[in-house]
Amino acid sequence: MTTPKSNENSRINRVIHWAWLAPLAAWLLIGAEVSGLIDTSSTIVLLISAILLGGAIFSAVHHAEIIAAKVGEPFGSIILAMSVTIIEVALIISVMLSPDGGHDTLARDAVFATIMIVLNGIVGLSLIVGGMRHLEQSFQNQGTAAALSVLGTLAVIALILPNYTLAVAGPFYAPIQLVLIGVFSIVLYGIFLFVQTIRHRSYFLLDESSALGTDNSDTSSHHAIPSKRTTLVSLALLIMTLFSVVILAELLAPTLTQAVLAADLPISLVGVVIAALVLMPEGIASVRAAKHNRLQTSLTLALGSAMATIGLTIPLVAFAAVLLDQPLALGLRSEEMVLLLLSLFIGTITLATGRTTILQGAVHLVIFAIFMLLAVMP
Repeated sequence: MTTPKSNENSRINRVIHWAWLAPLAAWLLIGAEVSGLIDTSSTIVLLISAILLGGAIFSAVHHAEIIAAKVGEPFGSIILAMSVTIIEVALIISVMLSPDGGHDTLARDAVFATIMIVLNGIVGLSLIVGGMRHLEQSFQNQGTAAALSVLGTLAVIALILPNYTLAVAGPFYAPIQLVLIGVFSIVLYGIFLFVQTIRHRSYFLLDESSALGTDNSDTSSHHAIPSKRTTLVSLALLIMTLFSVVILAELLAPTLTQAVLAADLPISLVGVVIAALVLMPEGIASVRAAKHNRLQTSLTLALGSAMATIGLTIPLVAFAAVLLDQPLALGLRSEEMVLLLLSLFIGTITLATGRTTILQGAVHLVIFAIFMLLAVMP
């Protein structure tokens, strides 16, 4: 007799059709572009490229989730965060280097948007969805407090401090400052990963005893483990998909910037679009985890993405900017600094007690709505 667990293991070991068709179609399009068989400026080609880019991003996160299920938490969340970071760096550098749309504030806009989307959009929606279904949810505040302290430190150093340094007039760091800030950011993020995966790993794991009322329909899925063969296939497809994302991003970068400018919208909206695009699959996974009363997993996933973005994206883009002798403006505008500090302050209060309700979620969603309003109408 087949058990529910064996059915779930069988399901997770099947490679979903779209998860390999999306990157394959992306590579066929790239091959046609390189061979000169298609006109890359054609509206239809650009539309197909955008669709395949979205499909490739979802495919990359799906394969990262398969690998994450094999290696377990918190390594799974780290793999997901790293995959998202690679995609975001590729999109940022592609737009920065495009002849039509490169500008020196894109990294700042994308990273700031990522933090706002994670701290207020994803976390807020997760708390609302989880609170409506389970009234009150719990998590281990040791892990979330550690993550928020690192995130807050990196955010202030990277996005606020450049406005007040004297070596170069803000919002820029001097090249040597930029390199050292990048190194310090990577070191701090590396120490956090050591604490998360080795020294205090238990702080970041779901406390099953506290997750009373967990949706049983998701339990088998949560514990299903893919086979070694499935994991290797997903690893190969993940690498293949990430490369296709990089190339498609380069193809679409000028069009994205031109579309924003043609609509008479602030150029900073490009960074918001990039952040929203790469965070969409991970955001869905976070909300789904909160819905099934796994708020610990939801918060670890969301905060891990924000930390990887600022702890890795800023250094990588900074190193690229120094090597390519490109200016890189990092300091936020006044209203953005207010929103960032408000988000960190409210996030600290929300994650301090280890228990949440829909009220905290509503507060975060209001801040997110204000962020979106100012992104469109500064």
